[in-house]
Amino acid sequence: MKAAVEIELTVLWGDMDALGHVNNAVYARWLEQARIAYFERVGLVGGGSVGPILARQAIDFVQPVVYPDRVRVAVGVSRIGTTSVTLSYVATSAAKQGAVVMRAESIIVVFDYAEGRKTPVSAELRTKIEELACSTPTAS
Repeated sequence: MKAAVEIELTVLWGDMDALGHVNNAVYARWLEQARIAYFERVGLVGGGSVGPILARQAIDFVQPVVYPDRVRVAVGVSRIGTTSVTLSYVATSAAKQGAVVMRAESIIVVFDYAEGRKTPVSAELRTKIEELACSTPTAS
């Protein structure tokens, strides 16, 4: 996967759980933030009845993260299907000198909310994804 969009997030004290590390649910929120930043770049949110819907998500927790820290989450498309897009993510920790702390994958279905059904990835969206994949990653 070539990262197309990167976001940097501050680890908050409240992100930690009783075991003293960032709770697994927070990682899912980080993925959502990166995913939305990506969707904004390719125009998949905020316009019309067609948009993304999360079909599947898998997270590999590589190393624990603790407060204080800043994490960088990079996201890019690893596969474009007929009606879906697979996003791959890598998160790194500033406190751990850029070490990978998480890898993840999401399958996003392009969904027509007015019709209540999945819809094909349009040629326009496919082109935007391919153009973004060829560009330098942008930080949000």
